[in-house]
Parts: sequence; C-alpha cells; structure tokens
Amino acid sequence: MARSHPSKWLQYAAFASVPLVLVLGNSMLVPILPDMAKAMNISELQSSLVITLFSVSAGLFIPVIGYLSDRLKRKAVILPALAVYGAAGILAGLGAVWHSYPTLMIARIIQGMAAAGTAPIAMALVGDLYKDGEESEALGLIEASNGFGKVISPILGSLLGLWTWYAPFFAFPIFCAAAFAAVLWLIEEPGKPNKKVPLRQYLQGMGKIFKSNGKWLFPAYLAGALGLFILFGMLFYLSDMMEKPPLSIDGVAKGGVLAIPLLGLVITAYTTGRVIKKNKALMRKLMLVGLSVVTLSLVAASIWHAAFIALISFITLSSIGTGLLLPCLNTLITGAVDQSHRGMVTSLYNSLRFLGVAAGPPLLSWAADRSVTWLFISLTILSAVVLLGVALFVRPEQSQGMKKASR
Repeated sequence: MARSHPSKWLQYAAFASVPLVLVLGNSMLVPILPDMAKAMNISELQSSLVITLFSVSAGLFIPVIGYLSDRLKRKAVILPALAVYGAAGILAGLGAVWHSYPTLMIARIIQGMAAAGTAPIAMALVGDLYKDGEESEALGLIEASNGFGKVISPILGSLLGLWTWYAPFFAFPIFCAAAFAAVLWLIEEPGKPNKKVPLRQYLQGMGKIFKSNGKWLFPAYLAGALGLFILFGMLFYLSDMMEKPPLSIDGVAKGGVLAIPLLGLVITAYTTGRVIKKNKALMRKLMLVGLSVVTLSLVAASIWHAAFIALISFITLSSIGTGLLLPCLNTLITGAVDQSHRGMVTSLYNSLRFLGVAAGPPLLSWAADRSVTWLFISLTILSAVVLLGVALFVRPEQSQGMKKASR
C-alpha cells in the first residue's frame, strides 16, 4: 500500500527541525560553560573552545559536504550527518562525565563536521523541492527556526543545567533523533540529481558560475555573514554587559533578555519569507531596507550604548533588519543555481555564515575592551560598505544567469 504524501506544512516542520537541532547543539551549551570550567578545572578560554572549535570545524567542512550532496541525494547526506551529530553528542557527554577534556574536544570537532551536513544541505533540498512562493516560504521558516533555536537554547540549557551541568550534552541526541525521524518520514526527495560528472568537470562548472556571477554572489555571501557576525557579536557584548554591576543579570533571566532581539529576527524572517515569494524587486528592496536598518541602528548605538534599555532597542532593530535581509539572500542564492551545483553554492554561503557567527563574539569582545564607541563606529562603517556593495551589485533579476553558467 502506497504511503500518503505528507502535507506541505508537515514537510516544512521537518525542514525546520534541522536548523533547530543545529543551533541547540551549540547554543544550549553556552549557559553551562562556567560550571564546566569549574568542574573540569579548565580555563575560560578552554571552555570557550567547546563552542569555537565546533563552529570552525563546521565552517571549514561545509564545502566538502556540499560537494558530496551534489554527487549523492541530499537525504543521503542529511540523515547520516544527524546520526553522527547525535552520537558525537553522547561521546561529548561521556567526556564531560569522565572529566576528559581531550575526549570532549574531539567529540565537539566531530559534531561540527557532522553539523556541516544538516542545515546547509536542507537549504539546498528546499531549492530542489520547491519553487517561487513555496521556496521563499520554506526558507523563511528555516531562518525563523534557526533564530527560534537561539531564543530557547540558552533558557533550555540553563534549565537542564539546574539538574546537572552536563545534562545538555545528553539531552541533545534526543532532539537529533526526532529530527532524523522527521526528515526520514516526512520529506520525499525528488529523483537523483543531474547525471554525475567527473570532479574536474564539476569544478569547471563552479568556476563558470563564479566567473559569470561572482560580481553579485560575493557581496551576497558577505552580507549574510555580516548580518550574523554583527548579531551574535552584539548578543555576546550584551550578555557580558548584563553580568557586570550594576545590572548583574544572570541565568534564565539573562536568557530571557537575550531572547528579545532574537524574537525580532524570528518574526521578521518568517514574515519576510512568506511575503517575498518570487517578487525579485521586493527582495532587492527588503535587502536594502534591512541593511539600512542595521547601519542606522549601529549609528544610534554608537551614541547611546551606555543606556541599557536603549542598547537593547537598537540591537533589536538591527536584528529586525537582519530578519529582512537573510530570507531574501537565502531565496536568491538557493533558487538561482541548477540542482547539480546547488549544494556547493549554498554550502559556501553557509560556511561564511558559520564563520561570521564564530568570529563575532571574540572580535567584538576584543574591540569593546579598547573602545565601545569605536566598536560601534567600525561596525557602522563595515555595514555601510556592505550595503553599498549590495546596492551596486546584487540584483535579483540577474541571478538566473547562474543556471545557464553552470551547465
């Protein structure tokens, strides 16, 4: 008896579970880092590497996984990646229980490599399955799910940490198993990708894509990386500010405050994904508005950063701007390339996003120690430069040339 086709929204939910798991596997550990450092007798730097090495290994390994996803079926990459991701989470938990820092770090590096095969490849699969309005809707939901994961993960990590500090390591594989089942049963992948080509011919096709479209593709990549670099750098700065006197906000309360700008991102990203559909003129307009909002918010923050409520307001406005930007970039990059190269093109984009997330907190922390005012001024200049690049070069109506260039 033939299995009935899952509804569109059940498929969307399955896709949304993948970035949610990706975020939980990293951000859920942030609240327990101080307890981990104390229990394992390691430095703050060593504890922070639990997050950093995960992001760096994922960012570096994503292009390899992207190539494999173009050679194989997408689910043949996503499902093993989720399985390894969860299994390495158990190993990381055991390393924590054994107080074995090397075991923990090896497990986290493996998790990062496995993470490369989750959300970035799910984005490529969305491009394979959906077109026009449904594609932008699904990609907007993926972006919203990513942001929602960042909202709940610090709170969830704090609550699990009340039981025992290493509980989040063992809770995470349960989420992986749920995402694995959702992808396995609810997402039906189309037929095999285009006929497999030799590596040399594949790379030549990629070369043609970037030769013909690098003029707009690189600014688009940088805009996505910048949005997350600023967002998570600002959240880290805000978190550090809350822990110090006179605020002294910590634990679940701190997670609740950090959820405010992230909720702005979630709501805006989901709404943007539903609205843009295949309207390329609207995509361009929203990208420019989003980057303008980010830039102006940073200008305001450079002046009033000492006022806590004002700073939260400006960071929230900046995250709303990022919520306008990212679904448009996701749709543009995913939908503009043929199926045989989509995995690599979207993976390179996600690789830069990962590296932006990893670089934001340490770089902004270093800059804030020197001058908070100049930190915001520098970010304003950086976002203005990227805004100019997007305004000059990223034109959605020209992106369809990628499909022809890769053939």
